[in-house]
Amino acid sequence: MTNDTIAAISTPPGNGGIGVIRISGRNSLDIISKLFGRTKTGVEDCISLQSHKVYHGYIFDSVTKQIIDEVLVIPMLAPSSYTTEDVIEIQAHSGSIVMRSILDQVLSKGARLAEPGEFTKRAFLNKRIDLTQAEAVIDIINAKSVKSLKAAASQSNGVLRKNIERLKAELVNLLSLLEAAIDFPDDTDNPFSNKQGILVVKKVLSDCKRYIQLYDDACFIREGIKLAICGAPNVGKSSLMNCLLEEEKSIITSIPGTTRDPIQENLNINGISFTISDTAGIHSTNDLVEIIGMEKAKEHILNADLLLYMKEVGQSISKKELNQVIPKDKKVLFVVNKIDLVKDKDVLILPEMPEPFQNIPKIGISALENLGIDDLKNMVINMTITDLDVNTNSIIPNIRHKETLKEAVFNLESAEKSMLNEHNEETLAFDIRNSLNALGKITGETTEIDILDHIFSNFCIGK
Repeated sequence: MTNDTIAAISTPPGNGGIGVIRISGRNSLDIISKLFGRTKTGVEDCISLQSHKVYHGYIFDSVTKQIIDEVLVIPMLAPSSYTTEDVIEIQAHSGSIVMRSILDQVLSKGARLAEPGEFTKRAFLNKRIDLTQAEAVIDIINAKSVKSLKAAASQSNGVLRKNIERLKAELVNLLSLLEAAIDFPDDTDNPFSNKQGILVVKKVLSDCKRYIQLYDDACFIREGIKLAICGAPNVGKSSLMNCLLEEEKSIITSIPGTTRDPIQENLNINGISFTISDTAGIHSTNDLVEIIGMEKAKEHILNADLLLYMKEVGQSISKKELNQVIPKDKKVLFVVNKIDLVKDKDVLILPEMPEPFQNIPKIGISALENLGIDDLKNMVINMTITDLDVNTNSIIPNIRHKETLKEAVFNLESAEKSMLNEHNEETLAFDIRNSLNALGKITGETTEIDILDHIFSNFCIGK
């Protein structure tokens, strides 16, 4: 596959100032020589073009010899390119017809259309990047917030790879001592000891568990935190939704039950990505449509990372009401709305919560008057990302990383048990090898080809 020369449009479809067509492979220079000229007189031999220089000129139709577009051509010769192969980038005017016409010319000269993610896949196969850095590329493209972008950029710089390599180096050293003990059992100078082995395994095991916990704590940096606004009808849930989004997304009327289907939108607070849902009011009714709406609301409530439970100022709240809406162990912020109706804001008293809900944080707001909204946002941030610092905890594995780390943990715990029970060294060596194999899957050294194909199939064509 990597012997082929591939080409694709690397910029999104549609009209724009500049579009990029990328070519990669051994025939890249030959192909551009048949299509590009630095003057309007025609094509020229481009074999002498210098790497990483920008050349102004024209792309010609190879049959009619007419100019298709005025372009910039940038050669990046092997191995100093994204794929480590000869790469040519053509910067043209971005329009669907002109971009497709240039690409058709490139394909007619021997290149084939690249598969999704094939440029990055070649960079991985040619050992320019490891698999964690390749996955970081798609995370950078899909970043929903500044913090998710920082996390992906950290991974693209090899932070995760370096830490995994450090863990592997410790296990490789341990394994070499083990294998020496197995091969030369009578050698009294063999430095392997169960005590030292347990210390190494415990340390690697602790780091693997810490990375797994970090995923559980911070996966929302990539995926977004789920918020659900819930409560009885007509308490101002839709008004709060619009207030947080700073635009009219939910319909607001004085009629209870206006919201039937949950309305879901993306929200960014201080660089953190949220998905916020405005749900139907929970109440007793015989209306079939309202009942269906409340069932959907309960699904959003169950899946939310944080509930914003709303009540009007001055209203009491019962244990029965909370038990009907709030799932057990769900994180909740109690929001008292319409405090603009209270004459003396200094003596605003938030309602007492029944057992076992006394410790639920409470805040008073007015969605109508935009009062307390900034304080509400700060409380949401504090309740969802307390003590998390993406700049220092820069390793945030995706779900594939988490599952392979769990595989490593399983084998390391087995190795630890073997040493504590003084099992034979062959069994211990088997567990250490399996642990190394699991860690190698993260960086791509021991990853099966079908998993690689699945990872790169999620990329766009041209990347």
